[in-house]
Formats: sequence, C-alpha cells, structure tokens
Amino acid sequence: MRATDHARLRTRTWTSLAVAGALALAATGCGGDAEEDGAPGGKASQSKAPGASAPGLTLPSLAGEQLEVAAVWTGPEQENFTKVLKEFEKRTGAKVAFVPAQDPIVNFLGTKIAGGAPPDVAMLPQVGALVEAVANKWAQPVGPEAQAQLDANYATGWKDLGAVKGAQYGVYFKAANKSLIWYNAKAFEAAGAEVPQTWKEFLEVADTVSASGTAPVSVGGADGWTLTDWFENVYLSQAGPQKYDQLARHEIKWTDPTVKTALGTLAELFGRDDLLAGGRTGALQTEFPKSVTQTFTGGDQPAAAMVYEGDFVAVNIGQTKAELGTDALVFPFPAVGAQPPVVSGGDVAVALTASKGAQALLTFLASTDAAEIWAKEGGFISPNRSVNMSAYPNDIQRGIAQALIGAGDDFRFDMSDQAPASFGGTPGKGEWKALQDFLRNPKDITAIQARLESDAAKAYGN
Repeated sequence: MRATDHARLRTRTWTSLAVAGALALAATGCGGDAEEDGAPGGKASQSKAPGASAPGLTLPSLAGEQLEVAAVWTGPEQENFTKVLKEFEKRTGAKVAFVPAQDPIVNFLGTKIAGGAPPDVAMLPQVGALVEAVANKWAQPVGPEAQAQLDANYATGWKDLGAVKGAQYGVYFKAANKSLIWYNAKAFEAAGAEVPQTWKEFLEVADTVSASGTAPVSVGGADGWTLTDWFENVYLSQAGPQKYDQLARHEIKWTDPTVKTALGTLAELFGRDDLLAGGRTGALQTEFPKSVTQTFTGGDQPAAAMVYEGDFVAVNIGQTKAELGTDALVFPFPAVGAQPPVVSGGDVAVALTASKGAQALLTFLASTDAAEIWAKEGGFISPNRSVNMSAYPNDIQRGIAQALIGAGDDFRFDMSDQAPASFGGTPGKGEWKALQDFLRNPKDITAIQARLESDAAKAYGN
C-alpha cells in the first residue's frame, strides 16, 4: 500500500467511524423524549478559591471535611480521575481520598457498609449495581444543585440511566463507546488489508492479515467482561434493538434462537485458533490491558493486528510508543445485520453518605469543568453534552465523543451492566464465566445457552 493510499485509508477510517457511529446510534434508539438541540450550560471560566467555581456552578466551602471515593479504576484511569478530585479539593478546601475497589463493587461496598465505614461516593460501573445500591438503601438521592447540573448538561437518556423508579440517584461521569475495533496501521499496510464494514468482510480481513504472518485479533479473554461486549455487539446488530432490550430485561430466555445464532456467529472468530493471538488458550490467559498493548508493540512483528474494545483503549495505547491517529487507528464494529452496532457503557457517581461533601462532589462531577479535566488527558468520553469538543486531545476522540453526544437519547447501554451483578458483573461467575468457557469450546453452544439461562434465572429471580 502506497503512502498516499494509507493516508486515504486513515481518512476513510475516521470518516466512516464518525458517520456510521452517529447513524448507528440513531438507528438503535432506546426511546425517551429528546431534549432541545444545543449545549446548554456551556464552558465557563474556572475560579480557584475554595467555595467558589465557574459561573452557574456554586460549590460550598468544605474546609476540614474529608471524603472517600471508591472506584474500580486502576493505572492511568485512577491517575486521571485523581486529577479531577484534586481540582475539587482546590475549589472547596476538602480532602478527598481515592479508595480502590474490586469487582463486583456491590460486594465490596456491602463489606464497607457492614463495617460502618462506607465511602462517601462510589463510582458504579453497572446499572445493576446502582439498582442494588438503591434497593439496599445505601444510596442517597441527588440534591438540587447536582440535579440542576444534570438538567443543564445531560440528555434525558443519561439522566434516566441514573434514576431508579423515577428518583435521581446517580450522575454518569464517564461514558464509553464500546463498538470500536482498533488496529495496527503497519500490520494492515503490510498485509494490504482494507477497513471492513461487515462481519463477513471482517473475517476476510482477518484471513488476509493471518496470511501475512501476523495474528489478526487480540482478545482479552482473561477478563470476562470483554467477552460480554463481543457478544452484545454481535447480538445487537444481528437480532436488533427490540430483542436486545428483551434479553437485557430477561423477558426472553438465553436459550432463545437469537442467542444461538449470535453465539454461532461469534464462534466464526473464536473457533479459529489461527485468527486469535495465542489461540484460544492464549486469549484466555490475556488480560484486557495486555490485549491492547501487545497489538501496538513489537515493531513490524506485533502480537496481533486488531483489538476490540471501547474508546478507553486509547489509555492503554498511550502506554506504548504507538501514536494514536498514525500508528493506531480505529473503525466501527462491523455490521453483522442490517446496521452496525453501537453499545455504550458508563460509570455513575452515587452518594452513599448524607454529607454535604458527597452532594458537592456529585454537583462537580455533573459539571462541564470536571469532565473537561479528564477529557484533556485522553481515554475518556463524557456524556455531558456541554463539554467543549476542543477539550479532547485528538480528532479520533473528538469524533467518538461527538457521535455519542449527537445521538441524544438514542443509544443502547451495555447489556451485562444492566443485569444483576451476580450474573453480569462478577469475575468467575454468571455471564463472564460462561462466555470464557464458550471461548474455550465454541462448539458447545447449546450447553452454554443452558448455563446462561440457569444463571440468569437465579439472578433475575424468575
């Protein structure tokens, strides 16, 4: 491939991502009334004195108050979130400690609360965890100041995701577009591969890359959540949004023929050792961060040419020498059915104590100022529609963010994150473990469906 051809490939890759992403989001609408166009509550200047902040955002003086914030983030994500917390400290005078949590976070929080030491705020990575926190009477409703920021900056769909039975409990601070394939530009160039638009073309590209001597796809199968994301993208595109919603609510069983079809499609990739870095055994031993870094290291001999996951992959690419937008490129998850899928995820901030500081932190996290701090660091997409797109560090992340914001209320949220944590969010159990076993033996689809349904029925109580 000539240099001019490669430049056109990069342009076509990003153009297809921005356009297809926006169209796919619109095509898989989840309902809800769209709010007015535009971005109310736009970017404002920052004020640094404790107790003061940007116009329209009033934070109280919290001098002497100590807060704890629990989240499962580690590495660069924890470091970048800590920068947000440092700004909150600067503005309010409070002291904030980050508390590392483990999955499933509901179990972690339950232990802390039983011991009489709940964190003031928790960042919950699943809708199901929020529902459980409310059901357990751990969560505090958001106060009027945080609600005002939500009303100014968030589309109805994102507010609804943070509500339980009509009451607002959460602020979605971090969102994700989980329908992206990231690829090594040099590996594609060496193989003469082109960006695919359909699943059939994706498998053909994988064969082309394999023939060039590089493993096509890196899969982080040691982390079961990555496998749920693979399934959800195939299922949404193939079965459609209505079936997706029904399966997410367990209104249809995991033994449904649509699930069998989707697993069969996924087996076209998972069932071939030659298409996976390290084969199935290697994939099951590869954690998510390594699945990314091994795709963008090794010079002319990377471990793989492609890796699937959300926009947060950019954080892990940043741990390599690969340059985002040049060495590391991205295209939308290929269409399996009529439309390419777009699955979103996110982390919701919830107050677990009735403290003044907890509510102030929710207010700050719902503001544009807080979102732009992390946006500038990369590997982050905000559901806050008032964020200035110039805050994102490159065209790729600006395009991903714009596609998400441009969708308004029209998106589908991660299915496993909507499920009870015992089914959709627990390492070594439920959906995570069943799909790991499916990766180990993709031929035994019927048995995997039966296990998924048995585990789901117990978790959902039906």
